[in-house]
Amino acid sequence: MRNDNMSELIKISHKEIDDNTFKLIGNDWMLVTAGVNGDFNTMTASWGGFGFLWNKPVCHIYIRPHRYTYGFIEKYDFFTLSFFDEKYRGCLNLCGAKSGREIDKVKETGLTPVECNGRSIYFKEARLVIECRKIYYQDINPAFFIDSTIASNYPEKDYHRMYIGEVVSAFKK
Repeated sequence: MRNDNMSELIKISHKEIDDNTFKLIGNDWMLVTAGVNGDFNTMTASWGGFGFLWNKPVCHIYIRPHRYTYGFIEKYDFFTLSFFDEKYRGCLNLCGAKSGREIDKVKETGLTPVECNGRSIYFKEARLVIECRKIYYQDINPAFFIDSTIASNYPEKDYHRMYIGEVVSAFKK
């Protein structure tokens, strides 16, 4: 595990993130990582977004309770969102298809975890990293689905928990 705080990344303001966030999350995907050096897990996600809420820059992510990363998000106050160039698509596929309960994702992907500000983990190979502090969560409740087609995302009724995180730092290559 590298511990050189940001390795090749430079700190930027959240206002300097110039990616199309619809493409960034929906098409490019991200690794959501929670935990600290020696106790973390990561998973691929393609649901989420960014905005401004409660006078703070925020992100929102969604994690199903059966996912291994869920326990880490619950346990720790901070998490990171790591975004990669297309050449890392295979790593993202693996981190979305395999559980950290069963395999060592770092070993299998060859990604390099780096401690971020002593409170979270990101990956050296990322081109963009956003560090967030949890400020709110809520479980998705099917009773509030207005569009009936949404239920088709939950054939097993394993509804996500939504987390809102304050964007506390951002870094890019």
